[in-house]
Amino acid sequence: MPKIKMPRKSTLIDMTAMCDVAFLLLTFFMLATKFKPDEPVAVVTPSSINTQLLPDSDVILLTVDKDGRVFFSMDGQPKRKQLIEDLNTNFKLGLEDKEIRNFMVGSSVGTDFKNLKKVLDMTADERKNSKAETGIPMDSTNNELAIWIDYARSAQVATVGNANKLKYCIKADNDTPYPVIKRILDTFKEKKIQKLNLVTNLEAKPAGSAAAIFEQQEQNKQ
Repeated sequence: MPKIKMPRKSTLIDMTAMCDVAFLLLTFFMLATKFKPDEPVAVVTPSSINTQLLPDSDVILLTVDKDGRVFFSMDGQPKRKQLIEDLNTNFKLGLEDKEIRNFMVGSSVGTDFKNLKKVLDMTADERKNSKAETGIPMDSTNNELAIWIDYARSAQVATVGNANKLKYCIKADNDTPYPVIKRILDTFKEKKIQKLNLVTNLEAKPAGSAAAIFEQQEQNKQ
């Protein structure tokens, strides 16, 4: 009995449609992506030889300019949304959806609760040229920075489930008055937060220092 030969079928797959979809998706994300606006304040950080990188998640960042103004920021839009909604509810800030959205996708803020609505209603360029952001108050009678930290930790728990993962970073200008930094450190101390990260610029290790000698020894081993 003769064998029946099965017709051979081509294994060639037309990828034209797949390429079209890929380029359409790429074009969509390029056009629809909205970059994070610039920070409302620029600082020149001091230099150090520390090579540890700034963490990119679960971070509370305090930026302090040379005039001693303190700005608060937190990563993650869900956490920022939870944070600002809790503040809006409990302190009756009167924020509308637009202001809440601006906080979610915006940069750091540096104002008291009384002017927060006004600041969040501005564009990034308007905030740079405005004098409304005089810094978050840290007075003994009105320490709003402590409130920001408390509510940020609560938002971390509500969205992630664990506040222990939070990392606290201070990015201060090289000319920031020391009493301002001390008040920030005292605030963290009151909250029983002992581990902090100071953001600095990287500089070369001084020749002959222990760090330079150790680095040279490690290079020789390699």
